[in-house]
Amino acid sequence: MSRVCELTGKGPMTGNNVSHAKNRTRRRFLPNLNDVTLTSEVLGRGYSLRISAAALRSVDHRGGLDAYLAKAKDTELSDRALKIKREIAKLDGAAVLSA
Repeated sequence: MSRVCELTGKGPMTGNNVSHAKNRTRRRFLPNLNDVTLTSEVLGRGYSLRISAAALRSVDHRGGLDAYLAKAKDTELSDRALKIKREIAKLDGAAVLSA
């Protein structure tokens, strides 16, 4: 399983452990990923995603999954999240045309 956030694209970073004697050894900084189920109001169903804690706060701040995906850049999103974004846009476009 990939250690990459499906909404922000955050992945592992590298750096150093630095001891008191200033000895440096390489290490990895992993993102704080959580398995969550986010509900789309437009589609009326939940989607299970593996996202970082920062992305979860951003989704909450923007007002839900639909609003977050509407503003998100396509290059940052995973294939699954991009598919959800397209489904939401398709239904939103149909709703605007019928109104």
